[in-house]
Parts: sequence; C-alpha cells; structure tokens
Amino acid sequence: MDSDEEEFTFEKKRPILYGSLEERERQRLTSQRTTGSLSSDAIEAGKAAGNINITQGGTFDLPDNKESQAELLAELEKKKRARQIQVSTDDVEIKSNLRQLGEPICLFGEGPADRRERMRNILATIGEDTFKKKKQTEIDEKKKKDDENITWYHEGPASLKEARIWIAEYSIPRAKERIRNQKEHVQLSSAQRNAKVQDLHKRVRAISNECSQIGDVRPLSFCQFSPDSKMLAVSSWSGLCKLWSIPDCQLIRQLRGHNGNVGAIVFHPQATLQLDDKSCCMASCGQDGSVKLWNLVSDEPVADIEGHAPYRVSRLAYHPSGRFLGTCCFDNSWRLWDLEAQEEILHQEGHSKPVYDIAFQNDGALAATGGMDAFGRIWDLRTGRCIMFMEGHLKSILGIDFSPDGYHVATGSEDNQARIWDLRQHKCVYTIAAHTNLVSKVRFQPDHSNYLVTSSYDGTAKVWAHPTWGPLKNLAGHEGKVMGIDVSPDLKYIATASYDRTFKLWASELSGGL
Repeated sequence: MDSDEEEFTFEKKRPILYGSLEERERQRLTSQRTTGSLSSDAIEAGKAAGNINITQGGTFDLPDNKESQAELLAELEKKKRARQIQVSTDDVEIKSNLRQLGEPICLFGEGPADRRERMRNILATIGEDTFKKKKQTEIDEKKKKDDENITWYHEGPASLKEARIWIAEYSIPRAKERIRNQKEHVQLSSAQRNAKVQDLHKRVRAISNECSQIGDVRPLSFCQFSPDSKMLAVSSWSGLCKLWSIPDCQLIRQLRGHNGNVGAIVFHPQATLQLDDKSCCMASCGQDGSVKLWNLVSDEPVADIEGHAPYRVSRLAYHPSGRFLGTCCFDNSWRLWDLEAQEEILHQEGHSKPVYDIAFQNDGALAATGGMDAFGRIWDLRTGRCIMFMEGHLKSILGIDFSPDGYHVATGSEDNQARIWDLRQHKCVYTIAAHTNLVSKVRFQPDHSNYLVTSSYDGTAKVWAHPTWGPLKNLAGHEGKVMGIDVSPDLKYIATASYDRTFKLWASELSGGL
C-alpha cells in the first residue's frame, strides 16, 4: 500500500444477544461463589479499574512531642465536657453569670447564641463545679451579712429588769391619759377642728424674725428651750454652753467644762418647773466622748458620765420621767443611764454605723434612734425589743423626733428628705422633699403635733403642716448652715442655731402663739 493511502482499522464488534440473561447471570454468580466472595471481587474490580487505591502499611503519626499530645488530648476533653454542660437559654441569666465570672457580658457583634456558646466554653475551661462553688460562696457571704444585721440581745443586769418594770408602770397611765385626750379631740366636730387648724396655719404663715444674737465665737451646734420657756440653752464648737434669757436674749450663764466641740445640751423635763435649781437640770455631750451634768446655779459641771471615750457622743436626750438619760455613741451603740442609781443599765447595739440621734416617746415606753447607716429603729424600753425597723432613707439619719400623738415619728436625713413613719402601720406614710441640703434636725409641735419644723444645711428652716405635710413657712435669714431648731413649750417661739455663730428667735406677728 502507498503511504499516501489512508490506513483503515476495523474494530471487532461485540455480539448482540437476544433473549433472557437470567441463565447467564446465574452461572456468573455460581462461579463467583466458588472462586471468592462477591465483595472481594468488587474490590478487586475496583482496583483493576483504578477507582480504589490502598497503600501498604499507611499510618497517622501523632506529634512526637508529649506536650503537644497533652494539649491535643486536653482540647478533645474540653470539647467533650462542653458538649455535656447544660447552659441556660435565658440571655439575662447568661449575662448575669458572665458578670459573676468577671467576663464581659457582651462582645462586639455577639448574639445570644454566640454568648451562650462562649459561656459553655468558659465553664468547660474553669469547670462547672468551680462556678457552682463560687456562686454558693456568694450566697453564703450574703447570708452571713444578713445575719450580722440581725438585732441580737444579751442578758442584762438585775438593775435593767427593775428599770424596765419601773418604765412600764410609769408609761401605762400616761398612755391611757394620751388616748383619753385623743378621744376627746375626736369628739369635736370637724368644723371646729378645721377652724382651729386654719387659724394656726394663718399664725404660722405670719412668722417673722423676732431676735438675732451672736451666740459664740465659733459655730453653734444645738439649741433647746427650758421647760418653762424662759431660757434657751445653746451649745458651741468652742466647748462652751450658754444660757440665754427669753425673749430679750441676754446672757445668763456660761457653762465651762468641755474641751472640744459640744454636740448638744438638753434640759431635764422638770427643770425650772418642779426640780430644784441645785439639782442636775441639764446634760451635755462632746466630741471627746464626755457627758456632763449641770445645775442652774453654777458654771461648772456637777457630775461627769464616763464610759463613752474615745468615741464621740453626738446627741443625748432625757427620758420623760427625768430618771434616765439616753446617749448616742459613735461605737455603733446607744446607752441608757439611770441617774438615780448612777450607773449604765443598758448598752444597746443594733446599728451597723454610729448612732447619731435619739428621742423618747412622751409616754416613756419607746425610744427611737437614727443611725448613720441610714436606718432608724424603734425600741420598746419595757421589753428591750426592736419593734420597728425604719428603712427608706438613702443616707445617714441626723435627726429624729416622736410626735405627741405617740405613733408618728419624723426623721431627717443627709439625703435632703424628711420622712414620716406610722408605728401602727409599720411603714413610711409620707416623704417630704424638704431641703436642697441635708436635714440637720426635725421637731414636732409640742403637745399637739399640728406641724413639723425642720432645719437644714441649705441655710433655712421650714414649717410643714400636719397631716398634709405641705409647706407653711420658710424661715430664711441665717448666712450659714442651720445646725439645730426647737419650739418653745409655751408655743410662742421657734429658735434656730446656725453655723454663722448666731441664733435667732422667730415668732408670729399675730396673737395666739404657734
């Protein structure tokens, strides 16, 4: 053949079979059973076709480094633990748990599902038991803190039991008389009662400055009228206490004895009335922890009460009977002293911070204390129990007073508010947004409680109507903080003592008193 001629190749065609292949397939299967398994033939056929490649002696080598092996095993174990950990589906709870663990509660672009997965991974890392133990520890600490705030009692001396019995016998007749007077007052027609209250409010709105006097060379800290309303006792940061005549504001006597700031000076309930002038008619307290007793004829103290030093004594008050004296101490306690027995009969704890002010109910059965822990407490002197816990102020309670009706208590606080508490309902019944600075002292109208007076570091004193607690009068005139306030028992004057070293007398321009 010539090279130019095309070369033709002929492919042998496969035969075409007609009919059933059943017999041929049966023969094929029979031959496979005799030569080997069907799977083996399939594998061999796959190998021959190049679809299956099996290497001889192939292995997966782990890292030779033992540390790397340990890390890999730890990672696998961590993933295994993470799959087993049950995590809450509540996103708020997840955030709270993350905050407890000190982790960020939210990452940029993180959704609830991602946050939940992150929580699971964290728990897998630190261990779920560790988280539970930490949570239980926080619960135990909170419980321990709550237990510390529980008022506890201890066994007192026999003199305390005798004093409690004496106070019960003293207070019950006075309580009966108070209730009888209240019933008589209720029997008056509403028209009569409203007319009296409106006339009183009219007189209060007519209050003006009657007298102003420089009380000392240093700021004045406290003032109180004598029971006969003819004298005003004023304490000062200079360590002096002075007695001034009312209403002409002339100096009667200067009391020397304290070496530092004097916190308060108070009169015996029967001083200038039935008590002899040579008896213990006044008591004062100082920053150095000293408490001194005074008479009305000498400028030197007649007795000292020791036991508070080195802690400051901020306030003190006479029991209505005059037999006992209550003192507030900066060791987080208050004390009750029996002046007749000349001993301390009660050292009462209960506040978590210094006790700043104290007041006694007119019956003599209850005492109220206000502390710098922002809480107030009502104590039953007949049993020793704390019968009411006053919670609501945001900052320290600096002033507290009992209403003559026996069941209302007023508190003044560093949070610029005055609150009215009802002992019958065991709650705060009204909050007065009283001042623009802390409230230093609160005082109810003696005998009637138709109004409340408050003094403040904003330089003003205010009069509030009872029971609406609306403002009646703003007593402005001091150039500095108003440290203390009092209402005379004869309801003719209001006295204020100020940081500007002056005290002022306020009286109504209308006749009838306050």
